[in-house]
Amino acid sequence: MSASTPTRPRPHPLAVTARVVMLALVAVLTLIATREVDQLWWIALLALAGVPALLAPTDRLLGPLSRAAEVVVLGLAASQVAAVATIGGPIGGLGASAVLPYLAVPVTVTALRRQFREGATLLAVTAATLLLSGALTEVGGERQLGQLGYLAVCAQWLLLAGLGLYAASTLHRVMAVRTEVKPQHQPYAEATRLLTQLRGVARQLPGATLDPGGISEHLLEELRTVTRADRAAVLSASGGGRLVVLAQVGVDRVDWETTLDADSAIADAWASQQPQTANRSQARSHRGGDVSALIVPLVAGVRTVGLVALEADVAQAYPAPVVAKVTALTRPAALRLEAALLFDEVRSLATNEERQRLAREIHDGVAQELVMVGYGIDNALATVHDDTEETAESLRTLRQEVTRVITELRLSLFELRSEVDRHGGLAAAIAEYARTVGASGGLRVHLSLDESTARLPAATEAELLRIAQEAVTNARKHAGASNLWVTCEVDPPYAQIEVSDDGQGIADQRPDGRYGLAIMAERAERIRGRLEIRPRQPSGTTVAVVLGTSPRRDNVRGSATAGEGK
Repeated sequence: MSASTPTRPRPHPLAVTARVVMLALVAVLTLIATREVDQLWWIALLALAGVPALLAPTDRLLGPLSRAAEVVVLGLAASQVAAVATIGGPIGGLGASAVLPYLAVPVTVTALRRQFREGATLLAVTAATLLLSGALTEVGGERQLGQLGYLAVCAQWLLLAGLGLYAASTLHRVMAVRTEVKPQHQPYAEATRLLTQLRGVARQLPGATLDPGGISEHLLEELRTVTRADRAAVLSASGGGRLVVLAQVGVDRVDWETTLDADSAIADAWASQQPQTANRSQARSHRGGDVSALIVPLVAGVRTVGLVALEADVAQAYPAPVVAKVTALTRPAALRLEAALLFDEVRSLATNEERQRLAREIHDGVAQELVMVGYGIDNALATVHDDTEETAESLRTLRQEVTRVITELRLSLFELRSEVDRHGGLAAAIAEYARTVGASGGLRVHLSLDESTARLPAATEAELLRIAQEAVTNARKHAGASNLWVTCEVDPPYAQIEVSDDGQGIADQRPDGRYGLAIMAERAERIRGRLEIRPRQPSGTTVAVVLGTSPRRDNVRGSATAGEGK
């Protein structure tokens, strides 16, 4: 095979077009200024001087020499054309303007190639050539006036070319800073600034003021002081084009319309960012009758962060003056709610990241070391003789303990990495954890899952998952149970998670089990839920966390009341 010869770079079509167009322009201007065809030989010489730079643009020798030749020819041509153009006239600089526009070609080439020193050198060579050739050439009928006009025109074009070269150099430096410094350092600097501000806000404000649920409840209380609201709720966006109920008040449990693509005043208010009134309920569970509904979007800046839904069981309950009062209260609340939602999201992201980091460290550190200890014990057992049965039994016991600790670590890693999937839902996450932990502990797991398509807030789902995990872990570790019953009922804003076992109960639990119960109580309080711990008959313990009020209980209570009335 013959060796491949390197190919020379071809002239760029834009470079060729620019030179041809500029040469044609200069030729036309020269004919207009001098009215002599003979002066076009300067244009031909100028084109000839630029051929090497055009054919070998990357050559380190031919390119600069060719461009230097261009500016020398340009300086000579400018003085000659100026002399011919001003014969019979008093001022001698106008003819130079016919040729000097070509100066933009070599200067622009050096700017595009980022050879700014060469560009400055070309300007200096051009200035020297123009001065020298102008001094040796008779310009104009009156020499002194002709020279002054010639020098003024030359200085103008040199100044314009210098400013263009300086602008290109400055632009190059700015782009270099943006492409090199900003991606590496600017995001970290911006993140540091924002996190510092967030830390200051978190320290200055009480914890309740950064709780979306608390802010929503306070807003509903304020609104009920200015208008009638038999039912009211604050809703915020979640994933999948749905809304979640942050807080609600009213005598009845309401199943609010949470789909943004439905034909409802809620969807219209979200899309238009304007208050909407309606004569029908926005609750899918409402039984009918006269209803007035008012939906007010919570807009922070240009973004809709939530909605306030108000309903009254009378007609025309929300005229324009009432809407104005409600809007006056919701406008400042929108910014507070957005801050709380952002803080909640940042806290959740930081918590999840920390859990993942701990899981990685445990897996790569102590877990691997314990596995190696187990292998070492196995090797020691293989070398123990029959006459040392006591030693062998001790090693087997130690191996069992190491195996138990490794199993606990693996379950802890699984717990740390478990999260509520955006598409799978809370019930699926709890079921997966219960099956995995139950199988490792020899428990027979019985699942009862009932989850609606509506979702709870992400932070609430995360806390409920952690409570369920702690309850399942306590049952596996301390209860000595054979069966585990896990019930998950989610119908926002109501939710109930219940974990029961048939073990020995909570009376004889160890201190770490009681500590787990305290953690669950704190988590339930954080999401405004209630934790219930009660004995199970005939044996065992039931741990339940409840949010809101069950619609089924409301229906049962209503039926019982109706029966008593009969």
